[in-house]
Amino acid sequence: MVQPYAWGSRTVIAELQGRPAPTEQPEAELWIGAHPSAPSGLDRGGQHTTLDAVIAADPVRELGPECARKFGGRLPFLLKVLAAEKALSIQVHPSREQAQAGFRAENQRGLAPGDKARNYVDDWPKPELLCALTPFDVLAGMRSAADAAGLLRALSVADLEPIAAELAAADRPEALTEALARILTWPDAGRAALVDAVAAACGQLAAAGGPYAAACAATARIATEHPGDRGVVASLLLRHAVLRPGQAVFLPAGGLHTYLHGTGIELLANSDNVVRAGLTGKHIDVPELLKLADPAVAVPVIEPRALGDGVSGYDSPAPQFRLYRADVGPGEAALPGTGPRLALCTEGTVSLRDAAGGTLKTVRGESCFLSAADGPVTATGPGVLYVAAVGGEA
Repeated sequence: MVQPYAWGSRTVIAELQGRPAPTEQPEAELWIGAHPSAPSGLDRGGQHTTLDAVIAADPVRELGPECARKFGGRLPFLLKVLAAEKALSIQVHPSREQAQAGFRAENQRGLAPGDKARNYVDDWPKPELLCALTPFDVLAGMRSAADAAGLLRALSVADLEPIAAELAAADRPEALTEALARILTWPDAGRAALVDAVAAACGQLAAAGGPYAAACAATARIATEHPGDRGVVASLLLRHAVLRPGQAVFLPAGGLHTYLHGTGIELLANSDNVVRAGLTGKHIDVPELLKLADPAVAVPVIEPRALGDGVSGYDSPAPQFRLYRADVGPGEAALPGTGPRLALCTEGTVSLRDAAGGTLKTVRGESCFLSAADGPVTATGPGVLYVAAVGGEA
């Protein structure tokens, strides 16, 4: 299912799926999976249904006994295509314990399931991995306090000097949370002037070159996309990177981030819990974000690990998922992963064959669900598949 968020592209997902472009409205995410708010359609036994309904009808067959037991009969991962034309919200995702507590508290407050004031739409964590298909600008994880102080001082914005001084004097992770809190709660009367001053200073520093030029160019661009937004200033505290195609970034619970521009494959736990603090017209909850954000959490950039036969894998500690890329040649080869899998074809045409001899052809932009009952699956190309499977597999 395509999600038409305002930050999306009018061409990328449509072109991937072979539809006319540009589209009437931005298309930001293509969801492939069984999240109850937007489950994928599925043809099964000559009838059209949805993936969540098929799994609920027989979770042991579809997921396998171990996966069904471990994840409560739920497909544990969600696969997406992200097409970011401008910056997403500055956001953080909860741990399992935080998600359970937050979901329970919002239910007790009487917030309806679709209430826009909710932070927690389910009780699952949302670790995620973003793999770049094109060069992808990201702000992921927080700088060290000393590095953040250096950037703020390089901008020479007078209002930020007290924050820079505190960061320089207390090179500890907690100082970053305190600095973030001051920025996100800046008085309304002076916020627009501060954002304008930061945007102008970033433009000058980007043009001058140096170690902060790329990050300042990114912040200057954010300011044109979200004028007057507190997130423009908050972005200075995050680490900037441009992922090369094939690189990925892993976001654990507590990892503050925003994705800025590019196209990528996102694999995440089967949740839609997002707590936001800027760069969005959606619900913002600064106190909750400050409670969840962990400035010390590692947000690694991941290189694919070659596994042989054209298959590479992306290692992460998430138990819910593992991402593979399969460069499939004209000869038959084993598809990576076992148990339930989601497969998306991004190039060429790939034909799949299951253990019973059943076949399915996927072309660019098409995806499919492979159940645990399908057993070992082989693939014939040429083409490229991204495969999502349960975490912990070699």
